[in-house]
Amino acid sequence: MDARFIALDAHTGAECSGFGENGVVDLKKQMGPTAAGKRYHPTSTPVVMGHVAVIGGWVRDIVHGEPSGVVRAYDVRTGALAWAWDVGDPDNTGAPADDQTYTLETPNVWTIPTYDKELNLVYLPTGNGPPDYWGGDRTVAKEKFGAAVVAVDASTGKTKWVFQTVHHDVWDYDLPSQPVLYDVTNAQGEKVPALIQTTKTGHIFVLDRRTGTPVTEVQERRVATSPSAQGEHLSPTQPFSVGMPTIGADPLTESSMWGVSTFDQLYCRIMFKDSVYEGPFTPPGEKPYIEWPSLLGGMNWGGISIDEARGVMFVNDMRMPLRMSLVNLEEAKKYKASTDEVPGFMGTMRPQVAGPYAGVRIDILQSPLQVPCNTPPFGTMSAIDLHTKKLLWQVPMGTTQDLGPMGIKTHLPVPMGMPTLGGPTSTASGLVFFAGTQDYYLRALDSGTGKEVWRERLPVGAVAAPLIFRSPKTGKEYVVISAGGMSHSPDVGDYIIAYTLPDDGAAK
Repeated sequence: MDARFIALDAHTGAECSGFGENGVVDLKKQMGPTAAGKRYHPTSTPVVMGHVAVIGGWVRDIVHGEPSGVVRAYDVRTGALAWAWDVGDPDNTGAPADDQTYTLETPNVWTIPTYDKELNLVYLPTGNGPPDYWGGDRTVAKEKFGAAVVAVDASTGKTKWVFQTVHHDVWDYDLPSQPVLYDVTNAQGEKVPALIQTTKTGHIFVLDRRTGTPVTEVQERRVATSPSAQGEHLSPTQPFSVGMPTIGADPLTESSMWGVSTFDQLYCRIMFKDSVYEGPFTPPGEKPYIEWPSLLGGMNWGGISIDEARGVMFVNDMRMPLRMSLVNLEEAKKYKASTDEVPGFMGTMRPQVAGPYAGVRIDILQSPLQVPCNTPPFGTMSAIDLHTKKLLWQVPMGTTQDLGPMGIKTHLPVPMGMPTLGGPTSTASGLVFFAGTQDYYLRALDSGTGKEVWRERLPVGAVAAPLIFRSPKTGKEYVVISAGGMSHSPDVGDYIIAYTLPDDGAAK
């Protein structure tokens, strides 16, 4: 959280004195107003490419003048800067002058890049340029590089190609997961070196990783552009990945509003009718509008896993529509909101100082019992055949055991399918391990059917992908999970737990 990049001796754990300053590189240097990690800090592991490590970071996204979204590469032996990808100064891949900063408020990379050794390219999944929800005065760099997959020369930091997944993103649809490299057959029957990128919109883009051109069909479709915010100019079309299944993005309707009681359902229908909803990419505005899929996803942090022998991809999602509204400068005087601190999220006015606006209200579209209004499941696991590009199966993930109305645990394991956060891990033996559910379990699914074949209770939730490895000494296989607590859950911990099969075959 304090934006340090540290090199340790793997044998002793001691800091490497020859790296940076006594083993540490200060990542806040020349980044602008970082406020000691409150406005900028890394959120993902660096990607190591030979002797170079690439690292991005999280940016607060609240006001103009936020820290830079620059992605930097460092020599892992010395900590020296190898190159910088600064879209506001593309001809300069080095550090700015000592009294200057990298370009402020540019699209950032808070998730994990991917490296292709053969092509010598590193792929950067970007967010939008701050502020998030109003873009009436965005720069050319923000418009071109926001919510995009960008291929960069791994030796120089120079941009090679750009593919944008959302035009003029004012929905916070930043790319949340690491791109995955896998060879996919195109419509002409040719095997293409591809890159697979999941998105919060529920779309899955498959791109030729040499050129950035789609391998599976992508259509530019017209979307609603009014009513919109003051001074805004929305894109009339957006890219829809029609050549791959879309996960968890079926349109909402009044009749699809749901509730645990008749009264809940009635309340949700009233809320739906009292909100602006124009389908995908509903324009933000001052009147409450529904964002669906929401900035939570669709697909979020966890990414995908692929059974390479069968050519099957596994991906989880969450389904939680948000009810939002922009707050103008005059109305914002009613609220106590400061841009000095990292704001709260749901049920609050989040500062968003941009153009005629000072904030945005964000809350889950939910009943008074704090149950989402959309019809369950609220999260699933899906299997997609990468040969046919068809959905093989989809199952709800997680139960209501550790959640319930008003945030009170029901202790009832109803398999409703709850919002998921975390990634799956598939094995050659035909299993998919997953722990990113709202109930505290590590599960194994049959990769052919999605049926649960094993689960084990964890002390707290886990948003990490399971790690699977084989012991070099015994040949025994292990599944390891880092359980630190599910997002927004009061139950937290610092557990690392390993599981294996004993000789009698019973899991422990």
